[in-house]
Amino acid sequence: MKKVLIIFLVSYLSSLSSLAQVKVESSLSSVEMLVGQQVELSVSATTDENANVVFPKEALLPEGIEVLGFVEVPDEKVDGGQVRHRRNYVLTSFQDTLYYLPPFTVKVDGKDYAANQLALKVLTVDVDTTNYEQYFGPKDVQDNPFDWELDDWALPFWLSVLLLVLLAVLYYLYIRLRDNKPVIAHIRIVKRLLPHQKAMKAIEEIKADKMVASEDPKEYYTRLTDTLRKYIEERYGFNAMEMTSSEIIDQLMKNADQESLAELRQLFLTADLVKFAKYSTLINENDANLVSAVDFINKTKIEQPVSQEPVKPQYTQEEQETRKRRLVLKTTIAVIAAGCVVIFGAIAYYIYELL
Repeated sequence: MKKVLIIFLVSYLSSLSSLAQVKVESSLSSVEMLVGQQVELSVSATTDENANVVFPKEALLPEGIEVLGFVEVPDEKVDGGQVRHRRNYVLTSFQDTLYYLPPFTVKVDGKDYAANQLALKVLTVDVDTTNYEQYFGPKDVQDNPFDWELDDWALPFWLSVLLLVLLAVLYYLYIRLRDNKPVIAHIRIVKRLLPHQKAMKAIEEIKADKMVASEDPKEYYTRLTDTLRKYIEERYGFNAMEMTSSEIIDQLMKNADQESLAELRQLFLTADLVKFAKYSTLINENDANLVSAVDFINKTKIEQPVSQEPVKPQYTQEEQETRKRRLVLKTTIAVIAAGCVVIFGAIAYYIYELL
């Protein structure tokens, strides 16, 4: 019996010693609060340094009390080498009554330890419904003062002003460029005709104008001989336009055959009589001279490949200055347009960030 009693006393004293090492407490930041306000319920457990402490995630509270969340508080050391663990729960209520809060249970090394019981009084605001004039309804939406130095809209605003100015300048320059008559450099490709082709083209025009049957043979023979003179000048390389008929014949004697020159000599003789002696010709005579001119061209022509060469325009000093000014104007318009695009992108980005 003595041994059993001793064992029982030892176990009892050890259990009392273990209980003395764990201390669980709870407290409220305020025992009273108005409807809708918040109070903190602090639960602490003082244990050995190596103890495993688990606070409840959800507390069993009476209906009408809501837990909005909890806040972990850093551990702190106390006398005797122990550590105080603490967690604060945020409570609120919307019913005016007195609540008794059941003790929070904290698990220490697998054992449950209950904290002390608490009471919370929720109060309401007294309203005198007989004097309702002293209460006012909700205020309307009020505009906050606009401060350029502190407000983030200053930069987008001034960028927008700059963009409008640049767009106005861009429109003005565009109008100037549009209304100014452009000097466009056109390079024409000229098809160079051979001398006999030019002459035959002129004779076809004489035929089309029906000058063979014209009542004024002087104009007819003038055009016909001028056509032959231009052909001879380009074909043989001497200035036939400034030479007399006899001088032309003498010069051609060195190159052309006698048969073609005989017909040509008769043609020039008839033309001189018509132009200087007022000689009248018949229609069949005019036709014969026209045929003689065509035969002379066909017998003396030289076939060469048709060549083409570009004809570049020649600009005056004023036109060159105009071209330079237009080039500068186009470059300026392009630069301003690119700047407007960049500024618009920056404005859109700032507004997107602010919204």
